[in-house]
Amino acid sequence: MAAENVKPRARGRRLGSTVAGVLVLAVMLFPLYWMLNTALQPEAGLIEVDPVPHGLDLSGFSKALGDQGGHLLTSLVVSLGAVVVCLAIAAPAAYGLARFRLPGTRTLVFGTLITQMVPGIVIANALYTSYVDLGLVNSYAGLMLADASLGIPFSIVLMRSFMVSIPGEVIEAAQMDGAGRLRTFVRVVLPMSRNALITSGLFAFLFAWSDFMFALTLNTTDDVKPVTLGIYQYIGAHVGDWGSVMAASVLSAIPAAILLVLAQKYIAAGITGGSVK
Repeated sequence: MAAENVKPRARGRRLGSTVAGVLVLAVMLFPLYWMLNTALQPEAGLIEVDPVPHGLDLSGFSKALGDQGGHLLTSLVVSLGAVVVCLAIAAPAAYGLARFRLPGTRTLVFGTLITQMVPGIVIANALYTSYVDLGLVNSYAGLMLADASLGIPFSIVLMRSFMVSIPGEVIEAAQMDGAGRLRTFVRVVLPMSRNALITSGLFAFLFAWSDFMFALTLNTTDDVKPVTLGIYQYIGAHVGDWGSVMAASVLSAIPAAILLVLAQKYIAAGITGGSVK
């Protein structure tokens, strides 16, 4: 009898958890829904938008794509370049901190985490003077380097925690077969750290894709304008055309959403992989 009473209670708890999860998800996704809903009603004012669109009016998307298409491409180029720079620096640094018993390793890792807490405006202002001297203002390379700095600390910490769990016997076996340190790193360590690399690359891409502070501070012309800066200026110029503004926002969210869906299993494995040794 007691066991029979437990089953309905367990089902009730599961049902309650499911309902609570659905409510939380609905609250979190509502801004995205309203953004898409507004984008599908380009002729309506911001306070005149119906809760449910009555048709698929894509004219706002067409206008936004024509106005922001170049900025989307700029963001894509800058973000991919930032990912390459980030991984090229973070992967060897993480391997060195994980493999070699360097004095002060914990202090270095802690200091790396601390850099994530520095406000972006402080870094951007500090970089501007150096960028002027180096001729990197209003350039793709300058923005790539600046955006890469957003993901390097996170990538080092994440990949180090994963590389620490790589058995030392595997590395020693590769070296006994004649592989040098660089070849061992490229042929053995990096393939085994695939999940951590993909996770780090994805977050580096998202950091660079959503960057606004560096784009605003390190660019004084329209030569290199990412979509975040484009939308910011777009709002000021089209404050009465919220349908096109929201359509541009939806378009800017699509690449990140696609990457998150495609890489979700690698993200889960990359984040949890370093916790098991």
